Amino acid sequence: MSRQRVAVLISGRGSNMAALIAAAKDQSYPAEIVLVLSNKADAGGLVTARDNGIATEIVDHTPFGKDRVAFDAAMQTKLETHCIDLVCLAGFMRLLSPGFVGLWQNRMLNIHPALLPAFKGLDTHRRALAAGAKMHGATVHFVVPEMDAGPIIMQGAVAVRPDDTEASLSARVLAVEHRIYPASLRLVAENRVAVVGDHCLIDGAPVPDPVALIPQQ
Repeated sequence: MSRQRVAVLISGRGSNMAALIAAAKDQSYPAEIVLVLSNKADAGGLVTARDNGIATEIVDHTPFGKDRVAFDAAMQTKLETHCIDLVCLAGFMRLLSPGFVGLWQNRMLNIHPALLPAFKGLDTHRRALAAGAKMHGATVHFVVPEMDAGPIIMQGAVAVRPDDTEASLSARVLAVEHRIYPASLRLVAENRVAVVGDHCLIDGAPVPDPVALIPQQ
């Protein structure tokens, strides 16, 4: 079986990156993590990648200033050198230029700690609690130029508990992230995801509503 060559882009510890690496250790998994690229030389996830025998690259964003196009071009060179098929963002804290996103249309995935389209951006758990949300979770989606707005591949939901804190809610959502990101990458690598307009079809069917994913008590 020919496995898709995947690069994971990180800026920090890369816990979702580690989940992808763990899944890809199974030789029946349709993708292999061949590169971890970071914009920060001290990103903890680089150590994890090296410990797992995965190539690492660093493209420091600071010398590029506000020139996102030049920074993205430097990353693209690294991705081409490693013959990458798919890109996964895992806590990569840089906005990408439209041109770079276009090069990876329907081939670049991101995971967001909220049930999009709710709570785009940062501090999602705090905002969900402040809004009195009854349901929260995580979303894997294809990347488009607009932040946190691409076609949704998979969502995982948790019920918000009356006694939840930001930390407790974050921990439960993180467990969901570690489950749905490898599952989503599998679907994409197996060519089971079709993008129709701004929506995804999985094996020809719409992505399930996240409400149906909460275990019934």
